[in-house]
Amino acid sequence: METFSIGVSIVGLMLAAYRVWSIILIAPIFAIVPAILNEFDIMPTYTELYMTRLAEYTKTYYPVFLFGAVFARLMEKGGLASAIAGKIMEFLGEQRAVLAVILGCAALTYGGLSVFVVAFVMYPFGAEIFRKADIPKKLLPATMWMGIFSFAMVALPGTPQIQNIIPSSYFGTSTWAGVGIGLFATLLYLGASMGWLTFRAKSLQSKGEGYGGEVAQKQQKDRTLPKWQFALIPLLMVIVINIILSNPFNFEFGFHWNESSLENFLPFKLTLLAASVSKVKAIWSISVALILSSIAAAYIGRRRFISHRENFLETINFGAASSCAAVLNVASGFAFGSVMVSMPEFLPVKEFLIGIGDSAGPLVSAVVTTNIMGGITGSASGGLTIALSMLGEQWAQMATAQGIPLEALHRIVAVAAIGIDPVPHAGALVTLLAICGLTHKDSYFDIIVLMVIKFFIPFLCILFFMATGIS
Repeated sequence: METFSIGVSIVGLMLAAYRVWSIILIAPIFAIVPAILNEFDIMPTYTELYMTRLAEYTKTYYPVFLFGAVFARLMEKGGLASAIAGKIMEFLGEQRAVLAVILGCAALTYGGLSVFVVAFVMYPFGAEIFRKADIPKKLLPATMWMGIFSFAMVALPGTPQIQNIIPSSYFGTSTWAGVGIGLFATLLYLGASMGWLTFRAKSLQSKGEGYGGEVAQKQQKDRTLPKWQFALIPLLMVIVINIILSNPFNFEFGFHWNESSLENFLPFKLTLLAASVSKVKAIWSISVALILSSIAAAYIGRRRFISHRENFLETINFGAASSCAAVLNVASGFAFGSVMVSMPEFLPVKEFLIGIGDSAGPLVSAVVTTNIMGGITGSASGGLTIALSMLGEQWAQMATAQGIPLEALHRIVAVAAIGIDPVPHAGALVTLLAICGLTHKDSYFDIIVLMVIKFFIPFLCILFFMATGIS
């Protein structure tokens, strides 16, 4: 009965999120449902467990949401996004609009930007490209999702995203683990996304549906747009400054944050104070990069702000306000998942997952377990962390005993993290839909189809490894 209550909470949250209820409101409500049949009291579960997890996530990642949203808004209203989008369309052509958005998102993701920053930054580009190609806007979230939250995040070897870093701490591997499997998965993701989204775009256009539900009007060239070469500068600044400040390869001659800079705050006994600079330097680096790049974007787009009478203060205020809802959406989903897996009633599920490993091997167990955790938490990184915390050591021991390279296990676990992560209550999905100004009802069908397809990709990676021995 108690385990059933966890299922009721998860299904209830999914249905409510799909019906456009705010996840900020409903996540804590459904999180305390299992507490009714648990020794945990309702209010302690809410204020001490749920809210603590929400606060931890918000404290860590809010700067990225804040400065990312402001930067994206300046890129959009300053005309920089339109200028770059126009050049992309000129280079690839309107018939490759879907590919242009996917590759644009993937390039920024693989370049090291936070996936949420990429979503904020790429929306104005994607929207403009889709408008020019007259592709229904409701396909934009699915297209951006596959560009940001798929192969560039977990499959491409060397990707600096956290989902590729987490397995390294458990298996002693590097971010370049499983090159062969990663490239194979990348081809599958690209093929699946391009095949389905291109088919859908042509199908909807054949029915007379355009970007806004009807054919878009061709617009005259806007002479206030900055040159695309200048428009690229802030975007490149984000990547370059972030790499310089984060110094991912730990070069001695590279930039190093002051490792003792947190010591002055120890007397304050701050509850959420980071344990070390290494835990927060990535956030510091991207925050500084976004601030400096925002200044550059505002300067480059100044002509458009003046000629179009865009209210500069209103633009940045809107970006700042929108970031609040975005971070709370994601943090609420993460906190909900954290409560579910913390309940004693989750123990039977854990024992079932351990049994899969004993019978089907570590690779299959890793795929199934990571998918389930990702579905519950609505987070690839959250699900991956919970799965590896529970069974990572056992998987590593089983893989070694069976002669399976840990590099292969690393890559397959990472790929499995995005199998069913776009559940209705996923914070990243809710945020992406909000950024695009769309709802689950508008765009979730295509995301569901792609989710079903990519659920099988890690299993195909296992077959690829077993057939070729390539890891």
